[in-house]
Amino acid sequence: MTNAVLPKIISIVGPNASGKSSAGLELAKKYNGEIISADSRQVYRGFDLCSGKVTPGERQQVPHHLLDVRDIGQPFSVADFQNQAYAAISGIIKRGKVPFIVGGTGLYVDSVVHGYVIEEEQPDDKLRARLEAKSLEELLGMLPKDVINSLKSNPSDFANKRRIIRLVEKTEKGKPLEKERRPQYRALQLGVTWPKDMLHKRIDERLAARIRQGMIGEVREYLDSGGNPGHLHDLGLEYRHILWHLTGKHGSIDEFQTEMGTAIKQFAKRQLTWFKRDENIHWLDMAGDHTGQASDLVKRFLAAP
Repeated sequence: MTNAVLPKIISIVGPNASGKSSAGLELAKKYNGEIISADSRQVYRGFDLCSGKVTPGERQQVPHHLLDVRDIGQPFSVADFQNQAYAAISGIIKRGKVPFIVGGTGLYVDSVVHGYVIEEEQPDDKLRARLEAKSLEELLGMLPKDVINSLKSNPSDFANKRRIIRLVEKTEKGKPLEKERRPQYRALQLGVTWPKDMLHKRIDERLAARIRQGMIGEVREYLDSGGNPGHLHDLGLEYRHILWHLTGKHGSIDEFQTEMGTAIKQFAKRQLTWFKRDENIHWLDMAGDHTGQASDLVKRFLAAP
């Protein structure tokens, strides 16, 4: 199938607290769309405030997909996301609507926008056990220099032991590290962000609001019901810091809020590093008429043959 006849999709990406969810909601309402959430934590049921899910009222305005599809602790891979996103897109198109992919998990978005060919393999348990026993530094030392250099485009990978183990497994087995691409759609990619000081202010304000609304209570309720603290630690960011707060690592609510705010800002920087690699993303001028700019881009994209 040539690119000219591929179905059309629209992606809206950006760092935490940039306003991509509200931008996606407005554009989807205006252009008869449905939204696929591309967020690695919003796939899990519960913790709505921690993960920043859209409200039930917003879901009534526009249908949303890939929210609340797993229980915490259940695995959900990039391949799982891609398969479910492809199925959701097919249904949206059949209903005569426009698919919008909205979220900040770059690998999820890219797997659909760029059509990654993902091969699911049975893990080599012996190799996996041997690698898991090694430190992060030892694992990094097993990777070729060109792979290490490629990781610099997404600094969070250096601290992600699971990611490093998967890369080492591929190099040990002689598997290609670069994903083959087989795009299934024509994509308009929009980016939402702000100048650094304004984005940091938005992050602080959103965090304060969610604390007032009860995000700590979401985690406390999970733990009180017998939930596994390890699952919270694996999900990272807000979940991990709230766990630390509830177990006494943070001395006060102010210390907790400050440290978590700093962690979110660092994460937002890594998100931007990931998205800025893609030269096809149209970054909206949030200080100007970004709504008009986005609408014009979407209108022209949908009208093109």
